[in-house]
Amino acid sequence: MGTKIVGTGSYVPERVISNEQLELFLETSDEWIQSRTGIKERRISDTEDTSDLCAKAAKQILANAGVDAKEVGFVIVATMSPDYLSPSTASLVQDKIGAHSVMSFDVNAACSGFIYALSIAEKLMQSGSFRYGLVLGGEVMSKIVDWNDRSTAVLFGDGAGGVLLEHTSEESFVLGEDIHADGSRGEALTAGKVAFSERWGPQPATPLDLLQMDGRSIFDFAIRSVPKSIMDLTEKTGTQFEEVECIIAHQANYRILKAIAKKLKVPVELFASNIHKYGNTSAASIPILLDELVAGGELVLGSKKKVILTGFGGGLTWGSMLIQL
Repeated sequence: MGTKIVGTGSYVPERVISNEQLELFLETSDEWIQSRTGIKERRISDTEDTSDLCAKAAKQILANAGVDAKEVGFVIVATMSPDYLSPSTASLVQDKIGAHSVMSFDVNAACSGFIYALSIAEKLMQSGSFRYGLVLGGEVMSKIVDWNDRSTAVLFGDGAGGVLLEHTSEESFVLGEDIHADGSRGEALTAGKVAFSERWGPQPATPLDLLQMDGRSIFDFAIRSVPKSIMDLTEKTGTQFEEVECIIAHQANYRILKAIAKKLKVPVELFASNIHKYGNTSAASIPILLDELVAGGELVLGSKKKVILTGFGGGLTWGSMLIQL
C-alpha cells in the first residue's frame, strides 16, 4: 500500500504590503530589508482568519484534483497562528469545505509544521483506512507579529497551501524523511504564551504574547541543522543531488538558503524560492511554493521526479523529506 499526491493548491490574501510601506512607521528601508532577507513584499489579511485562508486553499486543491470534499477522510492543518486554541483550525476548515464528520486536527511545529503534518498524514494513509487525506499549512502571522519590532515585522506574511493525498497500490511518494526537535532551544522563538496563575477564581484576562525571536540563534540553528538533515536524508536514501529536481525549503530568509546551499556544495539555483513575494509564511511557505511550481508547470504530479522538502523553525523543529511526484 502506498500514497501519492494528486492535487496541490494555495491561497494568499489580496492585500500587498511593500517594504516601502513599512518604511512609513519602522526605522528601516527597502534596501535594508532586501539585502538581509530577500523580501520585497508580503501578503497581509484584512478580515480572513487562518481557517478562511486554509479553506480557500483546500477548495482549490480539491478542484484541481477533481475530488469532492465528501470523499476526504481527514483534514490536518499545520499552523502556529490558529483561529482558536480550541476548536482546532482543521475542524473549522472541515466545516467550511463540507468534509463533515471526518477526523480533523492541528499540528503545531511552527515553520516545520507542514513537514510534520505530511509525515503524519502519509502514515495515516498507509493504514489503508482512507482513500483521500487533506494536508494544509496556513498562517495569519500578521495577528501575532509585533508591528513595532523591526527585527520581526519585516519578515512575516500570511497565506495557506496544501496537498491532497490518495491511497494507491504503488509505492509511497515519501522515499525518506529526517525529522527532529530540540525543546531545550525552544525559547529562541516564542508566540502566544498563555500565562499561568496559581490562584483560581475571577481575574482579569491575560492577553497572548506576540511573537518574539532571537534572530541570530535561529540563523545559526538553520545553517547548522538543515544542511545536516538534508545530507543525512540523501545518505539514508542513497540519493545524489543530481537526481533531485529541486529543493523546496521553508522560505525564512534568502541569505539562509544561500548559506545552506554553500554548505551542501550545490548551486543556490537548486533551491526554489518565492520569498521576495510572500515573506516568511511559516507552515504555509513550503506548500505555497510547491503549488506555484506545479501550477507553473515546473513540477508535474505523476512524473516521478524527486524533490526534497525541508523546514525549520520554532520548537526548535526541523525536518527534511525526499518525495517523488
